[in-house]
Amino acid sequence: MGEILLTAAGLYVLVLFRAGGTFAVGRLAGAGARRGRFAERLASARFQRAERAIQRWGAPVVAVSFLTIGFQTAANFLAGTMRMPLRHYLPALFLGGAAWALLYASAGIGALKVLGRIFAEHTALGVAAVVALLLAVLGVLTYRRRAAQPADVTPSTES
Repeated sequence: MGEILLTAAGLYVLVLFRAGGTFAVGRLAGAGARRGRFAERLASARFQRAERAIQRWGAPVVAVSFLTIGFQTAANFLAGTMRMPLRHYLPALFLGGAAWALLYASAGIGALKVLGRIFAEHTALGVAAVVALLLAVLGVLTYRRRAAQPADVTPSTES
């Protein structure tokens, strides 16, 4: 149990800096956009209504975003750009970050223990699993690289 709490504490510090930094970058980007060429669009009544809604009701979205994959950064950045007040953002950051840290610490330590047991008791199986994983990753990367290349086009010989 102690290792989970220690890992969770480290992850908690990490997520506070990462998500808080994303919020700060969003705040700076929003301030820059309000002074730049987007200022007119951001001053519209529609945008102002959306901004007020996010400022008022966005904290639960930020807190829950920590339990998602891929949405967390966007939610923190958007909260910053939409000038969510710190009195709303910080509790969401603290609660959501704690949930994220505990979830990843417990699942991560559990996965490492399972992998350690597999390697200790069935070394050949563990090595085979790692090789299969590496081959799968290599296959996906090769497929994506080939799919991204344009098809060979033979130049036509027009007279």
